[in-house]
Amino acid sequence: MSRGEQLKELAVDLSRAVERARRVGLPTTVYLLAMALVEVREAAEAAGGEDDDGAA
Repeated sequence: MSRGEQLKELAVDLSRAVERARRVGLPTTVYLLAMALVEVREAAEAAGGEDDDGAA
């Protein structure tokens, strides 16, 4: 599994955690997880460009 795929999987996990925290009513946790999600998505996008091997 490539770094980009791992980061995308982490983003999915973080997104689920945000929704659970929202349902439970943990606003600070929602905020922190949402900030982590933004960072992971940006890293996944950056890694996505690096994972290209030029094959189209």
